[in-house]
Amino acid sequence: MMLSIIHRSGILKILINIVIIVALMFSIGMSVALGAVDIQLSTVWEALFDFDKDVTAHQVIQELRLPRVLAAAMVGAFLSVSGAMMQGMTRNPLASPSVMGVTHGASFVLVLMLAFFPAVSNLGLTLGSFIGAGLAVTLIFMAGSLSAGGLTPVKLALAGVAIGTMLSSLSSVIALHFQLEKQLGFWLAGGLADANWTSVKVLVLTGLIGMLIALSISKSITVLNLGEDIATGLGQNHFIIKVFGIITVLLLTGAAVSVAGVVGFVGLIVPHITRFIIGTDYGWIVPTSALSGALLLVLADIGARLINAPFETPVGALTSLIGVPFFLYLARGSSGEGKS
Repeated sequence: MMLSIIHRSGILKILINIVIIVALMFSIGMSVALGAVDIQLSTVWEALFDFDKDVTAHQVIQELRLPRVLAAAMVGAFLSVSGAMMQGMTRNPLASPSVMGVTHGASFVLVLMLAFFPAVSNLGLTLGSFIGAGLAVTLIFMAGSLSAGGLTPVKLALAGVAIGTMLSSLSSVIALHFQLEKQLGFWLAGGLADANWTSVKVLVLTGLIGMLIALSISKSITVLNLGEDIATGLGQNHFIIKVFGIITVLLLTGAAVSVAGVVGFVGLIVPHITRFIIGTDYGWIVPTSALSGALLLVLADIGARLINAPFETPVGALTSLIGVPFFLYLARGSSGEGKS
């Protein structure tokens, strides 16, 4: 009987992921077709499988819309997996790259590099994002650990907000001094207007490593999420797992920020919804969060282009409209929790 229940549960999870994949494919098609000038889906199909460089619509699809939607899908997937890993490692329901200030750390170093090394390559910007994300993680855990009463979920989130605000303020000062307001505005608002095939290549290479690590330690994160004492009792080296988890977060968040800037709350919302639907097994949470995050950001990017067409609304503003109430709800529910 128990095996039958487990088997049906596994089939249900597979079906849920299939539904998300179908919705994602449909959303990608609609994203490529919709824009300042709408393009027929049949033309999209022709541009993908029978490309003609003399057809303007084909060029728009291949050079502008296709890399943008692929970048949106990967950024959403990376931020969602990063949030899931952070929540699992810290047992903190408020943890995510944006709430914890990791994205602001990445954008801070990006602004430094644009100020002092204006000719920096895309690879250099990506490396700078990794360094900035690592700086933010270090400062946040140091600040949270030094607080009276230990590192509770709310204190960790407050430390993240404080460090993120500080780094964002420093970014603004540097941008004003070096006249980088336009570039800083892009990073802080979040958007995919500048995404291109180079961005896609950076995301693919970085994401492949980060996602493989995330999947390889997903079972260990499930055990770690039960508590460090239980994980140690089961013979798991939780320190090593956390090191690999942090590397995953730095890789995925750094790559996402280097392409799309600060896109808030995706890493907070998606893992919670995924756990509600799919359960607490990170072997399922990681891939399902990746697919769900990709779907969410592709839809958000469509909305960003259509809400105030022909002008673009920052995609980060749309995700924040959903994320801020969600964060306040979680913070209220976590206010009485003990140490993470």
